[in-house]
Amino acid sequence: MLGILNKIFDPNKRELKHLNKVADQVEALAAEYAAKTDEQLREKSAEFRQRIQDGEDLNKIRPEAFATIREAAKRVLGLYPYRVQIMGGATLHEGNIAEMKTGEGKTLTGTLPVYLNALTGKGVHVVTVNEYLAERDAETMRPLYEFLDVSVGLNLSSMSKEEKRAAYACDITYSTNNELGFDYLRDNMVLYKEERVQRPLYYAVIDETDSALIDEARTPLIISGQANKSAALYKQSNAFVRTLKQAKGTKNKEGKMEYGEGDYTYDLETKAVALTETGMEKAERAFNIDNLFDLTHVQLNHAINQSLRAHAAMHNDVDYVVQDGEVMIVDGFTGRIMNGRRYSDGLHQAIEAKEGVEIQNESMTMATITFQNYFRMYEKLSGMTGTAKTEEEEFRNIYNMNVVVIPTNKPIARDDRPDLIYATMLGKFEAVANDIAERHKKGQPVLVGTVAIETSELLSDLLRRRGIPHEVLNAKNNEREAEIVALAGQKGAVTIATNMAGRGTDIKLGEGVIELGGLAVIGTERHESRRIDNQLRGRAGRQGDPGVSQFYLSLEDDLMKRFGSDSMKAMMTRLGMDDSQPIQSGMVSRAVESAQKRVEGNNFDARKRLLQYDDVSRQQREIIYKERYDVLETEDMRHVVETMIDDVLVSNIQAFTALEDVNEWNYEAIHGFLIGNLLREDSISVDDLKGKTVDEMIEYIRGLVKEQYDQKEEELSPERMREFEKVILLRAIDSKWIDHIDAMEQLRQGIHLRAYAQTDPLHEYEQEGFRMFNEMIEAIKGDVAKFAMKAEIRSNLEREEVAKGQAVNPKEESNKPKKKQPVRKSAEVGRNDLCPCGSGKKYKNCHGVNE
Repeated sequence: MLGILNKIFDPNKRELKHLNKVADQVEALAAEYAAKTDEQLREKSAEFRQRIQDGEDLNKIRPEAFATIREAAKRVLGLYPYRVQIMGGATLHEGNIAEMKTGEGKTLTGTLPVYLNALTGKGVHVVTVNEYLAERDAETMRPLYEFLDVSVGLNLSSMSKEEKRAAYACDITYSTNNELGFDYLRDNMVLYKEERVQRPLYYAVIDETDSALIDEARTPLIISGQANKSAALYKQSNAFVRTLKQAKGTKNKEGKMEYGEGDYTYDLETKAVALTETGMEKAERAFNIDNLFDLTHVQLNHAINQSLRAHAAMHNDVDYVVQDGEVMIVDGFTGRIMNGRRYSDGLHQAIEAKEGVEIQNESMTMATITFQNYFRMYEKLSGMTGTAKTEEEEFRNIYNMNVVVIPTNKPIARDDRPDLIYATMLGKFEAVANDIAERHKKGQPVLVGTVAIETSELLSDLLRRRGIPHEVLNAKNNEREAEIVALAGQKGAVTIATNMAGRGTDIKLGEGVIELGGLAVIGTERHESRRIDNQLRGRAGRQGDPGVSQFYLSLEDDLMKRFGSDSMKAMMTRLGMDDSQPIQSGMVSRAVESAQKRVEGNNFDARKRLLQYDDVSRQQREIIYKERYDVLETEDMRHVVETMIDDVLVSNIQAFTALEDVNEWNYEAIHGFLIGNLLREDSISVDDLKGKTVDEMIEYIRGLVKEQYDQKEEELSPERMREFEKVILLRAIDSKWIDHIDAMEQLRQGIHLRAYAQTDPLHEYEQEGFRMFNEMIEAIKGDVAKFAMKAEIRSNLEREEVAKGQAVNPKEESNKPKKKQPVRKSAEVGRNDLCPCGSGKKYKNCHGVNE
């Protein structure tokens, strides 16, 4: 009954009916377009562009555009897209995934929607899984696109920013999924808007979609920065802070705090620490610098402050404990250790330095994104692959893409045989080696798929003993890999490939191979995903060629153990079957498939969970990147900076004056906050604050802040003040965002433990993440306010990156040594040094006068 209902309501059939109509429209124009000259065909592109500009819908232009590129492909490449390729191209244009079997010509199919969408001028990205394929496809298809006056760019990881910008400016850009994601992250770390390389994300066609959007979706892209410097900085500032003496504070008769001699003050009530004038001078001497508040010493100033907090305000076995060489936070309310939490903003590193344990975060994550969230930013997304139907639910739920199975150009003639199951792994591999030897003897080419490098080496050893020449492929050399896979269909060829290396390359059969039964595909184990098995099978039987596929299993395989092979093993023993006799049964094959479905379901749930967690970061990332974009794009940021200063002023004064009894207000603390963060010491006294209401006090301080800000602008010049504002905004946003990413990652690692308290970890993560994000926004405002008001500019104003970043795909980079980056130092001239121009004057009275 279910089968009948599926046939009646099969959405794929309905979709194919619609695609057949599109193919009819395109084929009806074939003769007309074949009669056009090369020049007339080329002119069609300009005509289509004009029509799009005039507001015509792409779907109306589609039949003509498809007919144009179809005819051009025949003339330029000698290839004429089949009807099924037109159907595949049509569904790609509609933002779906075209499932087309191996050898059906996906690369040529992609040219139809790519050409049509490239005419909009918004840029189309053709995405491949490795750079070899990106380069190969770009060079193969370039003559076709250029024949129709459409520009083609290639984006590689080795390119400079200028080369990348030129590649992205083209109508069509070939790239890998990794490089696209990294470029997006890098674009949101630039210091000048001109340094961006990508345009807004419009349309992408992803080749081998399942590989890019599912297999790699578990691994986020990360740009990490070298934080060794900051670890060393915390060690140095810790050593310095140990030499400081606390200024003892006592309340006088009037209740005011009076401090004696010392290097820093510590207010027990507010837990606020601050260097005294003596302490600042000591710091400047210790680190051999002119001015601790200079913009170039932001990190040092911050590290000293956090080290002070670590020593004065944070206590072992009270605020934290040290266990197994790690600093663990103690919850002040429950007294429990808060697993997976770290103090943010460098305080944790300062405590680690204080306690002499390893300072963690040797490399810090500066930017990160998952493929799911990157590709969902495109206006329209489509993909093509030979195997997507088994993951249809995931594509629909996460990417809003339907999988449309396109029929093959010729009927499939491959013989897919039921699995052979052996008792032991050794028996299985002996049988595989014997099967290969037999086929090799008659000259039939064999492609063997293994799931691990170890098994491919074991099989290679068995073949060597039998004197069978063969190639072993691991995914280490893309170029050689594709070349070997391309030759795997020649007479007598034996190729062992781990996890079906060399996808994207057709296996064409050599002379006389069809008579021998075509390519034989042998699987040595079932993968936990049916899709990977189908990819291997699909290498045989392209374009109606004959072929055979056979999987060999053993009861010792991981998947077989997982779905309970003990009962089958007992049955084989009872029947007296030895290791040379396999079971061949459709029932067993179905049982294996149901086990695979269960594993696939678990994997989908894991990826979905990852995405739910990453969605919390995505919302935050979008807010921060938009703020950053506005800073780079807007010429005058004075209003933004003044608003931040005002927010900091109001929230702090309100906090200090929260008590209803005016006599209990801590005027010294208010004064200390103002002097430390917003105003010059000589501009305000404690007495100036007394006798005012909260609103009067805020208005009074606002007036002083505006006066000092205007004065600073006058000294600097409005033009330099605008650049100064951008510098402090970018620095504050970047440094706090990097700390926040780290804090969120630490939270995520320990959040699952909340499930023991009968709470939903995801909900807790959202709540905590929201709170931490708000704290970060306040910290950004605090930094901007402090440096806008207190920083002295003594060196040239230059936007500096908070940390130099390096793109890392953990899946690829885990075994590679990190490249060392050259360090460039520029000579700095002190204000009282002789001017380097040779005038004999001090620098501040000569070329440094404007600074």
